[in-house]
Amino acid sequence: MKQKVTLVLIEHTLHIEKHTLQLKLNHCVYCFSAEVLASIENIMQDIITSLARNEAPAFTIDNRSSWENIKFEDSVGLQMVAHCTTRKIKSNSLKSVKKFALILKILSMIYKLVQSNTYATKRDIYYTDSQLFGTQTVVDDIINDISCMLRVPRRSLHILSTSKGLIAGNLRYIEEDGTKVHCSCGATAVAVPSNIQGIRNLITDAKFLLIVEKDATFQRLLDDDFCNKMSPCIMVTGKGVPDLNTRLLVKKLWDSFHIPVFTLVDADPHGIEIMCIYKYGSRSMSFEAHNLTVPAMRWLGLLPSDIKRLNVPRDSLIPLTKRDQGKLDSILKRPYITCQPFWRREMEIMAESKMKAEIQALTSLSSDYLSRVYLPNKLKFGGWI
Repeated sequence: MKQKVTLVLIEHTLHIEKHTLQLKLNHCVYCFSAEVLASIENIMQDIITSLARNEAPAFTIDNRSSWENIKFEDSVGLQMVAHCTTRKIKSNSLKSVKKFALILKILSMIYKLVQSNTYATKRDIYYTDSQLFGTQTVVDDIINDISCMLRVPRRSLHILSTSKGLIAGNLRYIEEDGTKVHCSCGATAVAVPSNIQGIRNLITDAKFLLIVEKDATFQRLLDDDFCNKMSPCIMVTGKGVPDLNTRLLVKKLWDSFHIPVFTLVDADPHGIEIMCIYKYGSRSMSFEAHNLTVPAMRWLGLLPSDIKRLNVPRDSLIPLTKRDQGKLDSILKRPYITCQPFWRREMEIMAESKMKAEIQALTSLSSDYLSRVYLPNKLKFGGWI
């Protein structure tokens, strides 16, 4: 009887602690939303003040596309400097008046979303007036500018993006609405959630996380039952250049489990670029680097040096184009390459050979070489850099 009473008391205490934690979380969300609303109100007040003075209002936007505004820290990746150069979006300039109006329109929509505690996707915003916006890219760029201007993550603007990434392997979690998700090693992967911040109770026995550049390679590994044949693992693909949600998920998995994170990309400049985005971030999203980068990530393959070491047939290789060579030169000049001498050497091997290779080139050795030989040996003997 005494034991039963004790269990009831423990259960009651846990319920109170859970309720208290939820109240604290709700309070934090409320405070953050209030800050976003206040920031937008301050911007609107500045516009009204300018008009009252017979001055043309303008938005001051950080120049996210300039390397001059980017600093590199090994522990974080690419991030914006504190005092960076800016650009003016003027309301009295033919060149920028439309963008000024679009920023104002989207700011108004964000204000309503935050105030009503509702959410919309970037696609939703585009379709409110597709003729006015012209393209989805215009909306995406403005939302990133606003996020940077307000100094808040995009999620805090109550704007979501549709995920294109996939996840499979040894992982379970609960989504914000209470849906229990059980990823598996079977042939069907799970779509990356659109609300990464809301997922909780992540559980795994995985020994490593493998990020796969391309969907075709990801699906092939699933078909080959790679997850079950190897140690328990988690696999993620962004289907090429990763979207924000896929990057947020990879970061969350790293923060939650601190298991080794490896990348499997084509041995070409485009693949290396994608790997760099996961590891060090990008210029355009450098203002949110702390939430997106995983500097501990390692390059597992396909290494340019592997091509010669494995005697991959030359007719399976592809000549570098001028665009490839330009991309390679650009990556070699980036600040993080100075602390990655082994990466530099691999890129120099590619430049000297003037050839690139897709992961599928390994099928010239055998149809299941990637999952049966290449990856198991790499993971067993430490073939990463």
